[in-house]
Amino acid sequence: MNKALTLRGAQQHGHRYIPQILEHMARGELTTEHLATHVMPLAQGPRGYDMFKNKEDGCVRAVFQPGG
Repeated sequence: MNKALTLRGAQQHGHRYIPQILEHMARGELTTEHLATHVMPLAQGPRGYDMFKNKEDGCVRAVFQPGG
C-alpha cells in the first residue's frame, strides 16, 4: 500500500439548502423535469430498475409514480 496516499471524505449539508431550493422551484426559477429520463407507474418498478442497471433505452433516472 502506498503510505503517501491521503484519502479524504466529506458530506455536503444538503438539508441546509432544501428550503431555498424549494422556493426557487415554487417561483419557477428551477425545474427538475429533465432529471427524469423515464417516468413509470410504481408497479413497473422492477422493470425500471432493470432498465437503469442495464442502461436500456437511455435510462439515466427512473421515477416511479404511486397508484399505477
